[in-house]
Amino acid sequence: MAKQDSVSYDQIFTDLRKKQYSPIYFLMGEEPYYIDLISDFIQNNVLGDAEKEFDQTILYGKDVEISTVINAAKRYPMMGTHQVLIVKEAQLIKAWDDLVHYLSNPLKSTILVFCYKYGTPDKRKKWFQEVGKIGVTFESTKLRDYEIASWITKFAKTKNVAIEDKAVAMLAEYLGTDLSKLVNEMDKLILTKPADMRSITPELIEKNIGISKDFNVFELQAALINRDVLKANRIIRYFAENKKANPMVLVLAQLFKFFSDLMIFHYLPDKSQGAAASELKVNPYFIKDYLKASQVFGAWKTMNIITYIRETDARYKGIDNPSTDEGELMKELIFKILH
Repeated sequence: MAKQDSVSYDQIFTDLRKKQYSPIYFLMGEEPYYIDLISDFIQNNVLGDAEKEFDQTILYGKDVEISTVINAAKRYPMMGTHQVLIVKEAQLIKAWDDLVHYLSNPLKSTILVFCYKYGTPDKRKKWFQEVGKIGVTFESTKLRDYEIASWITKFAKTKNVAIEDKAVAMLAEYLGTDLSKLVNEMDKLILTKPADMRSITPELIEKNIGISKDFNVFELQAALINRDVLKANRIIRYFAENKKANPMVLVLAQLFKFFSDLMIFHYLPDKSQGAAASELKVNPYFIKDYLKASQVFGAWKTMNIITYIRETDARYKGIDNPSTDEGELMKELIFKILH
């Protein structure tokens, strides 16, 4: 395997499936999902069932020192050609500098896997530089909010399932950037989807995950864009009655993002779907909403709306607001936006 400072997820899996193993894998980063995928694949597929009993060891960083890991890595396999040593919670290990001694002469029959989650070590350290020279380093970064929608669509495609744009928006809004949670819910949807249903729909999400297809912040945005006072007030009343499913802080955050992006949209020299989607970092499907909103809310009104949302957020947090509850605050905000 060609060695480099950082190897892609796809390249790692390509090599693993070809049984081209590295003596060390250092898997790190804020997003645990891909770290788990790689380490689980190694744990489940490198050794046969009989070999695992003798030649596969799982250690946990909270329970071991680096010297323990090194001593285990120096053992020769008993049953086959490799032993697999996986160190989970590796971010809890101390004295990493001592690993240099093993890296100078790693055992070729050992596949050593470190799962260093929720961060990265000091990449300037000599031991880390040595890992990059002889093994594989992989950094799993958190997706940004604007990347989630396209990730959901691509994930569905890998499962040979289509998903409607509104369904994507619902999942992205309510599940956020936690990929493990997203995958669990997507798997649930795929499993429960009727065989004759061509794609994942908002109705399927509402039935199986409990996210309302009619009462969510995107429907609220649509009601505001269409100046549908009755529907907007129905939605915020639903929010007030279902606070856990629709926390006000998240509703305000999404409205703030939408109108902040709308302010940018007003001044874009190129408002075509592709150019605007690229500039705003949103799914091209939603550009039609910005176009319509820009015709309803001029730049000056949009700026005022952003101010109203900020004021509402401050009052929600108790600033200059001794008694007004969430429902009344949202009602006031909607009135100001629409008038």
